[in-house]
Amino acid sequence: MTRNLPQDALPYKVMAIYKFADLPDAARLQPALAALCAAQAIKGTLILAPEGINGTVAGTAAAIDALADFLLLSGPFGQRLQGAEVKYSAASTMPFLRLKVRLKSEIVTLRAPQANPARAVGTYVEPVDWNGLIERNDVVLVDTRNDYEVGLGTFQRALDPKTQHFTQFKDYVATHLDPSRDKKVAMFCTGGIRCEKASSYLLSQGFEEVFHLKGGILKYLEVVPEAESRFAGECFVFDERVAVGHGLVEGEATLCRACRHPLTPADRADKAYVEGISCPYCAQDTARHAAAQERQKQMALAARRGAAHLGDGAVQAAADARARKRAEAEASRARNAAARP
Repeated sequence: MTRNLPQDALPYKVMAIYKFADLPDAARLQPALAALCAAQAIKGTLILAPEGINGTVAGTAAAIDALADFLLLSGPFGQRLQGAEVKYSAASTMPFLRLKVRLKSEIVTLRAPQANPARAVGTYVEPVDWNGLIERNDVVLVDTRNDYEVGLGTFQRALDPKTQHFTQFKDYVATHLDPSRDKKVAMFCTGGIRCEKASSYLLSQGFEEVFHLKGGILKYLEVVPEAESRFAGECFVFDERVAVGHGLVEGEATLCRACRHPLTPADRADKAYVEGISCPYCAQDTARHAAAQERQKQMALAARRGAAHLGDGAVQAAADARARKRAEAEASRARNAAARP
């Protein structure tokens, strides 16, 4: 499969992984996984639950390869994570500040015990075959993401459940979909994990033919040429890029620093938008505006002092400062060693 992305030789390897699998011993597995990651200086977040694993981490290529071996081959998971959805990318700097290996009840929260993708899941559709499926008149296409994600971009003809949380998807199914009428349902999400669980839920509700996009929108944007794409807009991502387009190139969306809603260029042109203070989605929330104005004031004061503020990248600035201090200390030690007779 052809990729739209260049493979750069960068110092950090990033691994995103998820797999629905029966892990009733998740609590026992957590300490061993955390110890392996700590020993390899890996950072990021991994979530373990009785239903599987989900997360994104980064480290040196050797460290990430050791983690992949531990999870998929040689570690205490045995063969249970074989076939996991794994995506690798590269980074010029460490994209995470710390390591978190968390134990949760679900790797993606739906609160529907009858949905178990490890035992029943819809039909996976490869990105190169997706256009042919969703252009069929007998297929109902559903976007399983939340409303603010859909607002930035979605597939043509897709239905928007208008959910604010994935747990509300059950209500949407009950009121808008009917297994006796909707014989073929195709679903998609950002990276594949949410619609995989949604497909399992629909099967439990009596829907017969359920399809979902393998690897999600991100894989589609990575491998499908823009000229052939049926995706309009940008795909929201949960990091500082905010959104990406075809080829996973960083998009034009930004975040409202008051309410954290993603904003298009049109949103930022709205009269309700005041940078760092308000946007069209929180224009009536006066309490939020007061807090945002105080934050902006503190950021301005910090800027005049030449310091960073917690609301303006201070965490990254602190990490950069620590890295500079380490480099300066190492250079000083090297100079001192060279000066010794």
